[in-house]
Amino acid sequence: MTSVLGHDGQPVELGPIGQEIVFENEQVRVWEIVLEPGQSQPWHHHLNPYLVIALEAADNRIDSIHGGDPRLVHEPVGGVVYRDPGEIHMLTNRGEGRYRCRLVELKGPNKEEQ
Repeated sequence: MTSVLGHDGQPVELGPIGQEIVFENEQVRVWEIVLEPGQSQPWHHHLNPYLVIALEAADNRIDSIHGGDPRLVHEPVGGVVYRDPGEIHMLTNRGEGRYRCRLVELKGPNKEEQ
């Protein structure tokens, strides 16, 4: 595991992007993410661009390791979001139901391994 400094200067351990890799080849890596209400995915960092495909809807909160206001996002069933790699963040299910998604990392040529 990698350790980085949080916005308060304290070390933070980075976790995996999801709980389980359900498929992987040279071009893509597919993660399963399941969060019960109030549960958080640990701090993590995406080194590759990725798609998030919501299988079960939720209202989520995205916190940046740099602090500041969180981003509040609603992810509807079947919704697809593309995101570029970027800041270290944490995802929390702030809704009343379970959140479940597949996150598809686009590895492609010359992409970083995680």
